[in-house]
Amino acid sequence: MSAVMGPGGLGAAPKADPRAQLRGLAHQFEGVFLNQLFQAMRKSVPQDGVLGQAPGQEMFTQLFDEKMADEAARHMDRGLGEALIRQLEKRLPEGTTPEAR
Repeated sequence: MSAVMGPGGLGAAPKADPRAQLRGLAHQFEGVFLNQLFQAMRKSVPQDGVLGQAPGQEMFTQLFDEKMADEAARHMDRGLGEALIRQLEKRLPEGTTPEAR
């Protein structure tokens, strides 16, 4: 991995946009919430079958649910993540400008 060169020398990274960080974290939180929701929904469905579960099926299902939750959170424009953004962006420092929508 290469180090980032900035005005301060080695290791000085550019300052991150607080609104972009807020947006990313809010959507990550929404992804975790949706993953928990998917897991609860799966537990409500009986898994009894003639052959039972195949080896690795539970792990595959968990990974699939996790990926689907992350994708759903990224593409939802009226979800929990957007509500969090609207509430929390009011607390950002005054110097930051709202994102254009």
